[in-house]
Amino acid sequence: MHGFKFAVALILLFAACATDAAGVRRIKIDASAAGPWIAGAVWYPCATSVQDARSDDVALSGVKDCPLSGNKLPLIVMSHGRTGWFGGHHDTAAALADAGFVVAAVAHPNDNERYHDGTDSLEVLAGRSGDIKRLVDFMLGDWPDASRIDDHRIGLFGFSVGGYTGLVVIGGDPDFRKGQPRCARTDLRPLPVCAQLDSGELPMDAPAHDSRVKAAVIVDPWPEFLLPADHLSAVSVPIQLWSSDPSHQADGVSGCCAATIRDRLPSQPEWHFVANANHFAFLALCSPKLAQDAPRICTDPPGFDRAAFHQTFHAEIIAFFRKHLNAGQKQ
Repeated sequence: MHGFKFAVALILLFAACATDAAGVRRIKIDASAAGPWIAGAVWYPCATSVQDARSDDVALSGVKDCPLSGNKLPLIVMSHGRTGWFGGHHDTAAALADAGFVVAAVAHPNDNERYHDGTDSLEVLAGRSGDIKRLVDFMLGDWPDASRIDDHRIGLFGFSVGGYTGLVVIGGDPDFRKGQPRCARTDLRPLPVCAQLDSGELPMDAPAHDSRVKAAVIVDPWPEFLLPADHLSAVSVPIQLWSSDPSHQADGVSGCCAATIRDRLPSQPEWHFVANANHFAFLALCSPKLAQDAPRICTDPPGFDRAAFHQTFHAEIIAFFRKHLNAGQKQ
């Protein structure tokens, strides 16, 4: 589902869920020489009781513009999946905020639920990592509470193409050679990026790395074919890597491609295989309306409890970031 109908369904999803103590604000990163304007949201620790917060046309669960609680807070930046949006993992963002993290997410230009003209293109697959670098710059510079963030404690969460994006941010070097050999696979031939590489096209901007990111949670990363082992050799930060179950690969995405990336990384990540989970089990729980309008992302396999899984999922992510980001805490 694309366009306005999908956006409305996602708005309903966001409105239907609640958080315990997360403040929330909308953000906008202005256009510059580095790229176009980017919309997003920030979740952060807040001591005020729960209430719905409305901002523009999107109902954000949390306390709108609540004063931030705490200092020297760790920052987590989030990268959504293919044609996703900045609120696709809002329950995960809120859980991290409740645990003491500032969490910032953006809608990747030309590859989000409203605007997806660039989805699967060379421009987007080269530029997504730059969006995340700009988000870190914004959070440490222009965000009103930037001084409350510990710039030595920055982590990343990436799902699907956002997982690929995260791997590039932490040092992965996409293979954008002319005639990229893996593009010869029949299942990849329709992808715009493969046609562009076959013609010898090069990205306008080089993929961006950001050494400020010290740990990463990567979920079902794709497209894995752009990151062969020798293009991941510079990745050195701790990674928590999650995989859905390939027994559900009839949907075209489940089970791909965390295990492949795991075997290519120079050091072993913290590995989590989620039996009976499909690819979309990592997205936030669906409202009844969204379940009706977007069954593909809302329907879980028989016997799989997304709500129960997310409790475990969030606990593991929080523990991972606490372990690996606290080591860099300023004194």
